[in-house]
Amino acid sequence: LIRSRFSTLVFSSTRVNKMAGPLSGIKVVDLSRILAGPWSTQLLADLGADVIKVERPVTGDDTRGWGPPFLDCEDGGTVGEAAYFLSANRGKRSITVDVSTSDGQEIVRQLAAKADVFIENYKVGDMQRYGLDYSSLNTINPGLVYCSITGFGQSGPYRHRAGYDFVIQAMGGLMSITGESDDRGGGPQKCGVPISDLMTGMYSTVAMLSALLERKSSGKGQHVDMSLLDTQVAWLANQASNYLVSGKHPKRWGNAHPNLAPYQSFTASDGEFILAVGNDRQFVALCSVIGLNEMAHDERFETNTARLSNREALSAILNVAFAKDVTEEWLRRLEQVGVPAGPVLTIPQALNDEHVLARGMVFSLPHSRGAAVPQIANPIKFSRTEIDYRRAAPSLGEHTDEILSEELGLSLQSIQALKAAGTI
Repeated sequence: LIRSRFSTLVFSSTRVNKMAGPLSGIKVVDLSRILAGPWSTQLLADLGADVIKVERPVTGDDTRGWGPPFLDCEDGGTVGEAAYFLSANRGKRSITVDVSTSDGQEIVRQLAAKADVFIENYKVGDMQRYGLDYSSLNTINPGLVYCSITGFGQSGPYRHRAGYDFVIQAMGGLMSITGESDDRGGGPQKCGVPISDLMTGMYSTVAMLSALLERKSSGKGQHVDMSLLDTQVAWLANQASNYLVSGKHPKRWGNAHPNLAPYQSFTASDGEFILAVGNDRQFVALCSVIGLNEMAHDERFETNTARLSNREALSAILNVAFAKDVTEEWLRRLEQVGVPAGPVLTIPQALNDEHVLARGMVFSLPHSRGAAVPQIANPIKFSRTEIDYRRAAPSLGEHTDEILSEELGLSLQSIQALKAAGTI
C-alpha cells in the first residue's frame, strides 16, 4: 500500500530546489557508517551541505546489505540497496576509498583540506594510525570542525570498546525503564528503533553546527567528541532527575507515566487508545466526558499528587467506563473538551494518516538506478529556506570519478591508476 501510494510522488530537482538550503556552501567529508554518523550527515545534507560519503571499496557502508527488505525497481529489477541504508543516506555523494592505503589516506587528506566538517566513527586510535586524526588534519586545515562518534568516547576506561546501540540502551539505563511494569511480568526492553544511535546523530549535528558558528568569531575549528553512552545518559532527562532528586530508583511503568495520572493506555470496547491528562483542569473535563463528575471532587483524585497515590483505583474506574464505547467515539468526545488523547496506530496506519500526509512527511526520490525511493521527510519546516532534497541515497562509489576530478583535479589517467591499484 505504501509503495503504490507514494512511488509516484517523486521530487524532481526543479521542484525541491527553489532556494538554497541554509547550509549551502558547507562541505562535509563523512567517514561514518551504520547509523549515528550517517543520520547526522543526512540532516546536514537536508539542510543544504555538500556531504561526501567516503566508503570502503566493494562493500561500502555495512547497512547497504542489512536486508531484506531491499529496494526493487518498478520493472522488477533490483537496486540492491537495503531499506536501512536508504533511510539514513539521502542527499550524499559516494566515493570509495581504501583508507588503509597511503594513497587512500592522501585522497581523504586532500578532501579534508577543503572541507568545513569531517566526521568519523572509527574505533579510538584508528584515525591516528591512518594519519587522519584531528591533530593531523588540523595542521592542514585549522578551520576544520572534526567530529568523532564512538560508543564510549575518546577518554575513560571503556574508550576502546566497540559501541552498539542495543548495548548502549542497556548500559545507559534506558532498558530499566522501558517495557511493561514488573508487576505485570515485565522485563528489560529496548526501543523499537535504535534510539541511542539516532539521538547521538542529532546531538552531533547540534555540536557541529555550534562549532561552525563559533568558528565565525575565532576562525578556528575544533574536535567534537561524541559518545553513544554519554548521549543515552543525557537523555534520560526527567527520569534521571527523578532519581537524583528523590534517591528512588525509577522503574518500568509500561504505558503509564511516573509523574502524571491518568496518563496511559486504556481499553475501549474495540481496542486501546492513549489518554494523556496533564493537569487538574483536564481531569475535570475527563470526568464530565465519561459521566462521572463526582469523581473530580473525590479526595483520592482531586489533584495529580492524589491521583498518583491512587493510580490503580483510578485506572480500574476508567477502564470500566471506557469499555462502554468504541475508541473513535471516546477520541471525539475528549477532543471536544481539550483532553489530549490519540489512537494506537501501526506504522502503515501512521504513514497513511491524513495529517501526516498533509504535512508532507512521506514522499519519494528518484534513485540513479531507476527506482523510486520512498522517504520519510525531514520534520524541519522553515518559513523562507527549504529542506534540500537533492538526491536519494547514492549507489556505492557513484560519484567517485566526479569527486576526484572536480574536487581534487585528478586526471582520468590518475583515476584509472587508482582503480587498478584497488585504492578506489
